[in-house]
Formats: sequence, C-alpha cells, structure tokens
Amino acid sequence: MLRLVLSLTLFDPSALTEASQQSIPRHQVLTPDGDRLGYARVARPYSREQRLTGVLMSRDPVSGAVVMCGGAVIGSRSRSLVLTAAHCLHDNGRRLTHVAFLPGFDRGRTPLGIWPAVRTWVPDRWRSRPYSPGQLPYDVGLVGVARRGRPLEAVTGPGLTPLRTTRGTSLRGLELLGYPAGRGYPGTRLYRCLGDAGEGVTSGPGLLVTRNCHAPAGGSGGPALRDGAVAGVVSSSSPLGDSRGFTVLTRLGGRAFTRMLAESDRWMRLRTPA
Repeated sequence: MLRLVLSLTLFDPSALTEASQQSIPRHQVLTPDGDRLGYARVARPYSREQRLTGVLMSRDPVSGAVVMCGGAVIGSRSRSLVLTAAHCLHDNGRRLTHVAFLPGFDRGRTPLGIWPAVRTWVPDRWRSRPYSPGQLPYDVGLVGVARRGRPLEAVTGPGLTPLRTTRGTSLRGLELLGYPAGRGYPGTRLYRCLGDAGEGVTSGPGLLVTRNCHAPAGGSGGPALRDGAVAGVVSSSSPLGDSRGFTVLTRLGGRAFTRMLAESDRWMRLRTPA
C-alpha cells in the first residue's frame, strides 16, 4: 500500500489558508496558466464534458453543515445518474441528506436546473467499515436524480462514458474538473487541472495518483476525464501544506463499481420516464 498521508481536506475550505506556497513544483504543472496547485480557470464556452460537470450539494444531518462536492453526469440507460465520491454521500458512518446536483453551475447560476436526489449509492464496503486509506479504492458513489419527471440527460445531453481501468494501468493526459473553494478560489467557477496518473496501491481494484494536481477544498467527486470519457473521481489529496502535493483518484473499475452502476441504473429505469 502506498504510504498515503491523507486527510480529506477537500471538505474543509479553511484548510486552504495554509496553502499559499507552491504545492506542485512549477516544472510539474502541466495545465496552461496553472496556479500553485496546478489548476486554472476553465475558459468559456464550456465543452460538452465540462457542461456535464457540476456542483453536488448535501447536508450533514448531525452538524447541519452544507457539504459541497463535484459531480458529473454518467451515461446510463436510465439517463438519470450522477457520478461523485462516496464520501460526498456517506461520511463518518452516516448518510448525508438533501443531496442535489447542479449541472453546468457557473458563478451562482444554474442554467440546467437543480436536480434533487431520488436515491444515492455507495459501495457496501464504504458504508460498513470505518475510514482508512484502504477504503480509498472504493470512494466512488452514484446519485439518481429526477426533476419534474424528466431524466437528467434529456436536459444535459448524453452522459460521460465510463473508462474502466484495472490496477496497474497508468493514464496520461487526464483532465480533472472541479469547483475549488476557499482562499484564492471562489467556489462558484469551474477549474481544470491536467495530470498524468500512475498506480498507487498493490492490491484490490487499484488507485490512480497524480503529482501534477493538488486538489483543494470543493474538489472531491469531480471527474477525471480522458478523451471524452470519465476514468475516475477525485477522492482526496495530501495535506495542502505539502510542497510536493498529490491527488488520489478512485478508478472506475472493479466489481464493486460495476455492480453498483448496474443496480442504480436498473432502479432508476423503473422510476424515471425514458
């Protein structure tokens, strides 16, 4: 197992106050005009893949805090599924509530509407076991949404095709998308980071790790794209004070994700008009 000295700082915008220094060495920043974390603002007009990305909002039922993550429309027969990180839906042993997806979110505007969750799914292993670095290969979740009886893809267009990879597969030219929040980031604009990713663990379904991007608060659940397909979701990052920062991506592969996608699609097809 890679020695991941991780905290899910992606939840906490205040964690960015310590990240004023260069977290990604300048020679490793692949994004044109990339900042200290490797990120740059996405230029308009947005591409199809960028329009399928949005903000996922939820609420912690105990603290009442609003949790902001990223998400993206994933292609399915039900045409109503959103891909995100499991910890954006189920954290500290409890299910988050009031989940809603805002595709194409831009500077406070919701051009494609607000889509309330009908149901959420995370792997059984994520829900039933306490958090540990060994859980990160399972940090992926799905959200079934509906609005006025319409499927999501009727408004956004066809969802992203999942790119399933197995442990040991490296991927070059990934584009990470998200809505960073906190010091220096507004939380209302879409940012991108280009990165190459290699394997991070020696067992299980595997993890992708990129050292070209250091995902800040608000980045959890955002998609990692390659050639118009989605290869994974942002799970977590090294502490933001790390001068050699990295980001962990949960792969879309393995039986846990395949089963969850099939189950959620089947459930939503019974409840959402074509």
